[in-house]
Amino acid sequence: MKTSVAWKRIVRNWQVYVLLLPVLVHFAVFQYAPMYGLQIAFKDFIAIDGIWGSPWVGFEHFDRFFHSYQFWNTLKNTLLINLYELIFDFPIAIVFALMLNQVTRLRFKKWVQTITYAPHFISAVVLVGMLFIFLSPRTGMINNLIALFGGERINFLGEAAWFKPIYVLSEVWQTTGWNAIIYLAALTAVDPQHHEAAIVDGASKLQRVRHIDLPSIMPVIMILLILKVGHFASLGFQKVLLMQNTLNIDSSEVVQTYVYKTGLLGTQFSYSAAIGLFDNVINFVLLILMNQLAKRLKQQSLF
Repeated sequence: MKTSVAWKRIVRNWQVYVLLLPVLVHFAVFQYAPMYGLQIAFKDFIAIDGIWGSPWVGFEHFDRFFHSYQFWNTLKNTLLINLYELIFDFPIAIVFALMLNQVTRLRFKKWVQTITYAPHFISAVVLVGMLFIFLSPRTGMINNLIALFGGERINFLGEAAWFKPIYVLSEVWQTTGWNAIIYLAALTAVDPQHHEAAIVDGASKLQRVRHIDLPSIMPVIMILLILKVGHFASLGFQKVLLMQNTLNIDSSEVVQTYVYKTGLLGTQFSYSAAIGLFDNVINFVLLILMNQLAKRLKQQSLF
C-alpha cells in the first residue's frame, strides 16, 4: 500500500523528478561510478594488467603510509589548518552577515557587499601571486611597513612558522564575504514583527541580534558546520601547493599535496589511492559524529 501511494505521488509530480534526473545522473556517473577504482588501494596496480588483473596486496599500502615519516606531519598540518579555519574563518562570516544585516543604508550595504564578494572570484594562482608581491622580503608592502617602523624584514613565505597564519588569513580575506551570502539569505526570513516587538520592549541592537537573528539562522549554521567538519581531514591542495617551497615544507605538506606528489608525480597510484581512501574514511566518521552531536544538542542535523 505504501509503495502504491509513493508511486502515485511520483507520477503526479513527474516534472519535479525530471528536473532532479540530471543531478542524479551526475552523481551516478561522476561520484559513484569512480568508486569502482577504489579497489586499487588494496592492489599493486599495474597499468598493463588493469584493475582486475593487478594482484591483491591487502592493507600493505595503508601500513606503509601509517609507518612513513610523512604520516604524522601531513595529518597534523591538515588538521591544524582546518582547525584554524574553523576557529577564525567560519565564525567571522557569521558575524559579518549579522553586522551587515543591521546596515540600513542600502547604497553603503551594496558597496560593502561588492568589496567583500570580489576576492572570491580571484583564482588561487593570482591570489598566491599577490601574496608573493605583498610579502616579498625586499619590496613587499608589509615588509616596507615593518622596516619603516624600525623592525627587521621577515621572509614570511620562507619560514615554516608563518605558513599556517598566512594561509588562514588569506582564506578569511577571500571567503568571508562570499560565505556570508547564505546567512544573509537566511536572515531575510526573519519576521520584522519580532524586531518591532523587541524595540517596543526596549531591546538594543545587540540584544536583538543575540535573541532574534542568531537563533533564526542557527539551523543554517549547524548544517554548514556539519559539512565543514565533514571535510576536516581534506584541504584544497592547489593553493597550498603554490605557496609551498623547500623552506616551509615542514608546515605546508598536507595530505592532498602528498597524494599529488606520490600519485601523479611519483606514479604510485595504489599507494596514493590508499591515502586518499584513508582521508575520506576520516571525513565520513567525523561527519557522522558531528551529525549525531547536533541531534543530541537538539539542533538541525543532516539526517
